[in-house]
Amino acid sequence: MLAEDWQTHPHVVLLHTVASGVIQLADVGSLSAFTLPYPAEAQRALDRMILTCMRAGVEDLPRSVPDLVDWCRTRPLEDWPLDLPADAFGAGDVLVDPDSNLPTQLCHEWWSHGRDSAATQFDRDVIRAAMRLCQQMSAPESYTRFRQLLVMQPVLTAAEQFEIATDLLLDPVIELLGRCYTSAPVSYRKQGIYRTCGRCRTLLTPLASGGWWCERDACRRRGPAPIGRTLIESETGTMSHLVRPLRQFVTGPGRAEVDLQHALLGLRHRDDRLHLEMWPGFDAYDLRISFPDGHVWAVDVKDWRHPGLLGKAAKPIRPQPPYDQGCWVVPQEQVDARPGYMATFYRNRPPEAVGLTLLTAGELVARAQKRLRGQSVNLDDEATGQGAS
Repeated sequence: MLAEDWQTHPHVVLLHTVASGVIQLADVGSLSAFTLPYPAEAQRALDRMILTCMRAGVEDLPRSVPDLVDWCRTRPLEDWPLDLPADAFGAGDVLVDPDSNLPTQLCHEWWSHGRDSAATQFDRDVIRAAMRLCQQMSAPESYTRFRQLLVMQPVLTAAEQFEIATDLLLDPVIELLGRCYTSAPVSYRKQGIYRTCGRCRTLLTPLASGGWWCERDACRRRGPAPIGRTLIESETGTMSHLVRPLRQFVTGPGRAEVDLQHALLGLRHRDDRLHLEMWPGFDAYDLRISFPDGHVWAVDVKDWRHPGLLGKAAKPIRPQPPYDQGCWVVPQEQVDARPGYMATFYRNRPPEAVGLTLLTAGELVARAQKRLRGQSVNLDDEATGQGAS
């Protein structure tokens, strides 16, 4: 079955523009209290949405950028007067979280879909630049350290910034890191205190109603964000955190990659010759699994909320370093949160990725366990989404 061409729906580009405008607004201030002049993409989104509503005969249309943000917060996409593919969103999906007034993960994923501007290419450009710099120095270990830093330390105190500046492994990318981190906005601070999420390690947002909010959907689905570090600005000095594109598209998926690595390391008691390599070949893919008999799996981890957008992004895993079989992996909680996740992904794979299999992390670990027992395992069998039994 061929994937549906989303570009035949006239409002796919408009939804991408709205998502981009919301992200730009969030980057320059609070979505609940922003001021003129509005970012160009936000104004463009409003103008196009007004025109679309007028053509559709919609009277209750957004008449200002604040009105449009209110739509994003209170109206599920299914209630918008847009012609979109059936797999473009799920029931009840909104672009702005009503509790925190911050973009949802779906908003980030739509912003990522079809990215065509220099600003939204930032995360990709940073990763490519790091690869190039480390390759020029023949220092794959420096690239691995760089990736570990973005995943494990999205928040830095003044002392930690000094430690990084003197880390010899990071020498090839030290100037690049200056583009990766920025001063933490005061919107993350409450009474002089910053707090990080105990799961994903990013800064938490204090809520007006009390409590703290994590920007990662996967974290929130597990319950209230556990407090990781409590950082008092008067003691820690200037706080820095990763810029939004890197938090969303490197740190978030990176946590899922590390979790999968730890789960597979738990199989080492069966055979300590099982070898795991993170980001091999300067990040050709996320995880290389070498079994005792020499058989090799290549794995890319994708922590995406929306399976339709993930399907559209599907592409074959790069062939080097060489491997025998490969697949993509998604955390089980993403599959659990969206009925029909796997079927939607497979429906939307482009022709060049029709052979790409998507497994849950639990399914991959279960198949690795079977292979270590000497059983025949084929990664090309499509997943059920049920995880390990």
